[in-house]
Order: sequence, then structure tokens, then C-alpha cells
Amino acid sequence: MTEYTHGEPHRSGRIEVVCGSMFSGKTEELIRRMRRAQFAKQKVEIFKPSIDVRYSEEDVVSHDQNHIPSTPIDSSASILLLSSDIDVVGIDEAQFLDMGVVDVCNELANRGVRVIIAGLDMDYKGVPFGPMPALCAIADEVTKVHAICVNCGSLAYVSHRKVHDERRVLLGETQEYEPLCRECYQKAIAREMKEKKDKR
Repeated sequence: MTEYTHGEPHRSGRIEVVCGSMFSGKTEELIRRMRRAQFAKQKVEIFKPSIDVRYSEEDVVSHDQNHIPSTPIDSSASILLLSSDIDVVGIDEAQFLDMGVVDVCNELANRGVRVIIAGLDMDYKGVPFGPMPALCAIADEVTKVHAICVNCGSLAYVSHRKVHDERRVLLGETQEYEPLCRECYQKAIAREMKEKKDKR
């Protein structure tokens, strides 16, 4: 927060996006930034899609079991209704929200709110996921974090789904997903296609 010479406080709004594959530390980074804001005595509010109940129905929880209280929402419109008089807004798993979240984040930033968003940039097929590409486009800052490929140790590119399920949204952990680099992902897809073909 800065001040004009006549003493009135001025908040400069901004949008920060943290994106990457599963197990890359996106939520961990969101929690870290939100806690720093709390430390600075700023008013914070964190939101997450209500469908994400893997670890907790209400808290935002990282894979390392760090957690912070949040408000589950069904629609991005709820963020505007519930974030009046807030300095910093956090949004986890933004890929599951509707496209309206893009306008919501812009409106908040234009009001002087710092908005921190974490989400998967791609789905299990390597396709850009939900509103994440648009959020990256309007962001003041984008941080791409990486998991480590479980096969070769390179930087992971995508969250590979290990179970046969064609639904785009399938909540899961290490039993259902694994981070793979581009090369190992291509090999895994080729192997799965061959297995399907052999079964016919």
C-alpha cells in the first residue's frame, strides 16, 4: 500500500497466477503468499470450488498437508459478494470455476485488491484447463511451478491420469495421477493406445 502526498491511502490491485501440473506446489505457494499477507495485517479471504473436498470440505489443503481456512463456492459471482473490504483474495483450484472468474478477478484488481490464483494449467490430456489460460493472459504476474517426472526425474509437463476414466474432472491424488515430462507422457499415451488396440 502506498500513500498520496495528501495522505489518502492507495491500494494497487494486481493479479498473480500460480499454475502447473499436479504435485507441483501450486497450493503450497498460494498458502505461503496468503500467510505473508496475514502476517502484514492485511485482510484476506480465500475461496475454493465447493466440489474440491479431497482433504477438507472447507480448508484449502496442500499435498504436504499445510492448510488455511477458505470459503467453498459454487459460482465465481460469490467471490465479489463475499470479498468486500478485503485486501487480498486467494482462489485455489481455479480451473474448476466458471469463465466468469476472469471478469471477477479483473474487477477486484481494478478496485485495488491483490488477487492470487492457483490452478492446473492443463487437464490430463494436456489441453488448457477451464479459465486458466484467460487468467494467465490478464495476470500481472504468472508463476509456472513444476513437479518432477516420476519416471525420469525431469521437470514434469502434465498430470497423467493412471486410471481409465474419460471425465474431464476427476478428483484424485497419487493413486489416480502422476506427473510426467513431455517425453514420458508421450510414451505413456502410446503404450495405453497399444494396450487398447490389443484388447480389441
